Amino acid sequence: MSAMSYSALNARVRQLAPGFIVSAMVAAAASFLSEHYGAPVMLFALLLGMALNFLSGEGQCKPGIEYTARTILRLGVALLGLRLTLSQIAALGWKPVVLVVVVVTVTILVSVLVARLLGFNQLFGMLTGGATAICGASAALALAAALPAHEQKEKATLFTVICVSALSTTAMIAYPMIASFFALSPLQAGVFLGGAIHDVAQVVGAGYSMSRETGDAATVVKLMRVAMLLPVILCAALITRAQGAQAGSARPPLLPGFAVGFFVLACVNSTGWVPAAVQHAGNELSRWALVIAISALGMKTQLKELAAVGIKPIALMVGETVFLAALVMGLMRWAT
Repeated sequence: MSAMSYSALNARVRQLAPGFIVSAMVAAAASFLSEHYGAPVMLFALLLGMALNFLSGEGQCKPGIEYTARTILRLGVALLGLRLTLSQIAALGWKPVVLVVVVVTVTILVSVLVARLLGFNQLFGMLTGGATAICGASAALALAAALPAHEQKEKATLFTVICVSALSTTAMIAYPMIASFFALSPLQAGVFLGGAIHDVAQVVGAGYSMSRETGDAATVVKLMRVAMLLPVILCAALITRAQGAQAGSARPPLLPGFAVGFFVLACVNSTGWVPAAVQHAGNELSRWALVIAISALGMKTQLKELAAVGIKPIALMVGETVFLAALVMGLMRWAT
């Protein structure tokens, strides 16, 4: 490395370090609170980040916060590929795969339609529907990274993450009781929990609270929903390209780099060559990258802006959640 390039790299690191460090500190505090109080870590990261939103204004932290909210987010999404293997999907058979594809597709399409009927942009419907149908806050962040830029994008993303985290926690508590009420078998309960609860952590918590068999089935079904992230991101990228690039900018790629990374890592992980220790490290790095990124996103918004969204977006996401659970329950007996 030449002296000039080293100097440029050093200057870049110095420029980004303050914002990244403060985002990482917020993420660490959020993880501590989540472990001790049981609430979603993404929710704590958002709230703590919003309390420090003054740091994203003009000052030393601004460049690093912008970088963290954009690039570190993409890294975290790409590393989600290490959670998935093709053998996990094959183990349940073809019917649960069809169920997941139908559930995710129908939920997003209905969300887009209802969002338009309520007067929202169809991209907001895709964002909230994707978060509900795929994997909660992680899907919201991934879709936001792939969707075209607009002035309300960050506000919509933060609202979606807050709402889907709260709904996922509620579902983790309520859905096992629903499964017990309907006397579902362990496999059926696993398919229901894995197909209807938003975030991976809440699916694991709800599934293993019932039984090991239920937890195993719920986790695999949930990972199948995570796999749907790639085709949905591809659709979002196609929409972005169809709308055209902004003046003076390059045309957006057909598939974002982080989505390619997600696919490649999932394929490599499916070979069985990746040691368990590497998988665990990759999963932890992904989790931390997403929490750090959402902390930075929190710093870029103000709570009063989110408080002004009104009741209609909340009703949209609650409706999406209820629709998803009802759809999974209706298809579940066929799939099992």
